[in-house]
Amino acid sequence: MSTAHPQDVHADDTRLEKDFPSRVFNGKAMNGNTTGTDNESQDTLGRMRTAGSVNISSEMFEKLYLSPENRVKGDLRNTFGNPTPIALVGFLLSLTPLACDLMGWRGAGGNGAASTGAFFFFGGVLMILGAIGEWILGNTFPFVVFGTFGAFWLTFGATLVPSFNAYGAYVTDPEVAAMMMGNPGNPAGLQVPAFNASFAFFLVFMGMICLIFMICSLRTNIVFFVIFMSLVCAFGCLAGAFFNFALAYEDATNLAAAMRAHRCIVAGGAFSFITSLAGWWIFLAIMLASLDFPIQIPVGDLSTMIKGASEKKKVSEA
Repeated sequence: MSTAHPQDVHADDTRLEKDFPSRVFNGKAMNGNTTGTDNESQDTLGRMRTAGSVNISSEMFEKLYLSPENRVKGDLRNTFGNPTPIALVGFLLSLTPLACDLMGWRGAGGNGAASTGAFFFFGGVLMILGAIGEWILGNTFPFVVFGTFGAFWLTFGATLVPSFNAYGAYVTDPEVAAMMMGNPGNPAGLQVPAFNASFAFFLVFMGMICLIFMICSLRTNIVFFVIFMSLVCAFGCLAGAFFNFALAYEDATNLAAAMRAHRCIVAGGAFSFITSLAGWWIFLAIMLASLDFPIQIPVGDLSTMIKGASEKKKVSEA
């Protein structure tokens, strides 16, 4: 099968049914031979639909779209491909190398500066495209998540690009600034306490929005919940690292702050790596499900365990 998106919602069945497209010309179904009458063509079309249909449960819907099953008008999910996997690719190919950099594996370092291009074109572009796709399909939660992280990767990448002058703007010493001969991105700004403390606050509030996402993900699946829980820890550690860098650069004798900053960076990388592992797992699960692969891996569906408010209301009114 080419896709696994739901198309029709039946009133007497909570499952969603996807029919493979059939060739129709002037009201007559084409399957190698042209039928002679409208009734025959309708019968042929009905048989083709029955043979080419797969039923998608609420659990499968949640796995494919990372969102509880919702009702939307039209057949956009049959018209467009599932944007969730491409957004996950952008996220994973940005975060996984960054996690390895933060932990210093194989001599890596530089807080991910070597992956600046990946932050823009994988993390930024692919996640924004995925967010737009989710918006078109009416999937609010993944739309907000992917859009938020697409903007995060663009912001993080821009901070690392000297021409944006994110850290160079903090160099106020004329003699130090003169070393760049008017060019932006003075690396001396990276050691200015104000820059490190300011960037730490950005990470604090990224952790806050991930906390909100974590609470909301209790209506999706366990793997998605683990992703946001580990991200909350990762952003907390990285914010602590930059706050301690600010203390260390303010007082060069404050070696304790420098050591804490290093440990927080490594811990942030470790939590980010946990996020990546969960992300790779859910990406594999979605790809296998989208191809109707004979082997399926679980993601721990929570959409049916934690009932929605509308569903509880229907039960109480029944």
